Amino acid sequence: MKYSFHPLARVELDEATDYYEECRPGLGLEFVKEIFSTIQRIVHFPDAWSMLSKNTRRCLTSRFPYGVVYQISGEEIFIIAIAQSNRKPDYWKKRT
Repeated sequence: MKYSFHPLARVELDEATDYYEECRPGLGLEFVKEIFSTIQRIVHFPDAWSMLSKNTRRCLTSRFPYGVVYQISGEEIFIIAIAQSNRKPDYWKKRT
């Protein structure tokens, strides 16, 4: 199964990576690895996580306070948001 990012989800990923890298050199890379590990879990088990809306699901990361919000469309995962857990819930809904 393939995956792609909403442009704003890509921005969120880049901004969070930069933030963690500023906190501690190398932490940004660890964050990116964690996000892509989470995406791989989604690709292998796309229906495993709870639904946020009719077509949208979220898989939480193991180490960082983030979730990958996504939709399944045929054989593709569309990543809507790389959402920080303490951010306003449902802010990403206007992207769907």
